[in-house]
Amino acid sequence: MESITKNRQTPEALRAMAERAYGPARVPDGEGWAEELGHGWFNVAYRIRLRDGEDVVLKIAPPPGVEVMTYERGAMRIELATLDLIRKHTDVPVPAVHFADTSRELCDADWFFMPFVQGDNLGVVGDSLPEAERAAYMEQVGAANRALNGIKGDAFGPLAGPGDPSWRQVFTGMVETVLRDGERRAVDLGRDPDTVRAVLAEHADSLDEVTEPRLVEWDLWDSNVLIRDGRMACVIDHERAFYGDPLIEAGFTATQLGAFGDSTAFMRGYGHGTLTETETVRRRLYCLHLALIMVIETVYRGHTDSTQYDWARERLTEAMELLGRARP
Repeated sequence: MESITKNRQTPEALRAMAERAYGPARVPDGEGWAEELGHGWFNVAYRIRLRDGEDVVLKIAPPPGVEVMTYERGAMRIELATLDLIRKHTDVPVPAVHFADTSRELCDADWFFMPFVQGDNLGVVGDSLPEAERAAYMEQVGAANRALNGIKGDAFGPLAGPGDPSWRQVFTGMVETVLRDGERRAVDLGRDPDTVRAVLAEHADSLDEVTEPRLVEWDLWDSNVLIRDGRMACVIDHERAFYGDPLIEAGFTATQLGAFGDSTAFMRGYGHGTLTETETVRRRLYCLHLALIMVIETVYRGHTDSTQYDWARERLTEAMELLGRARP
């Protein structure tokens, strides 16, 4: 996936990073030792074969000169913190961190190395699998997501703080930040931002039901799941985590917006029944938040193809309709 946020580096810089992480004896040599992994949407990632034959992955944050959305600032440090929490408190399979560097000495951004995990990307191969097999994988994803949500926080909001005891305060602030990002770059939402603000205010009391901060992965969808031999081999990409309401997780999105697929298997694996009336309202607000991001990020990432923008605009319209605002 192409994006101006991808911070590609020269072979010389990649070798220097490998030397810092693994020592001079393991620095790659010859040809064909680096391959960009092109499926990601935000960071650049390379599969690198070290001199002794071990395959590892190098992930590099966006360059400082590229403007990102407000919630994406410092995303790699969030990922490192999230990986540490997951490894300490759950048995959900995630990559180990071999080496992380936030010094900006060899590169103009944060970066880290992790092992290369053998497996197929569920988002890539899912449509080719028998329906029952794909459903079994999504049940595993649901169970893993529940385990992640079992990690409790002291307050709602960013992992590193500052937090707030009110989920209503935190979530409405998240939506406001996204709207301001869109206004700053004059992104056409198809709706007046103040109308979106009004819809959020009308339904914000539903957020008060959430009183216990939980770790929210938020980006755990099938394209961030690697599978192998009938099992979920690894969950990747953890840079968007925060403490919030588990119902905001990506796996629940299709309970409201059918364009995101069928959430039945995920919910079965998670152990969540039919949403209550208040949960339904909250889930609709979370869909609105996601749709706003998916529209606005196309400008920040420099998309030249309008496919995602057009698709996300439709999801935004659907989310607004579910919250009582028909098409203009």
